[in-house]
Amino acid sequence: MNDSELKEAIGQLKGWELVDSKLHKRFSFSSFSEAFGFMTRVALEAEKMNHHPDWTNNYNRVLVDLFTHDAGRVTELDVQLARHMDQINS
Repeated sequence: MNDSELKEAIGQLKGWELVDSKLHKRFSFSSFSEAFGFMTRVALEAEKMNHHPDWTNNYNRVLVDLFTHDAGRVTELDVQLARHMDQINS
């Protein structure tokens, strides 16, 4: 994705921002179980896509960074996974 495509994509995502050249978002849930369930559902889709997030979980929060390491930048795969995460969380 070029810079204008990335800017447009970020504008269409819910709460995502570019931090250190990565798509970044903090998800908050009502409990650890809900956060872990979210991560499990995302992991299943990420595995199908063969595209995996960099993320951390602390109790009811999940911090996510998306970046295509092989390409050295954010790609359409990252945007697709971000959209999927937003769908799961809605």
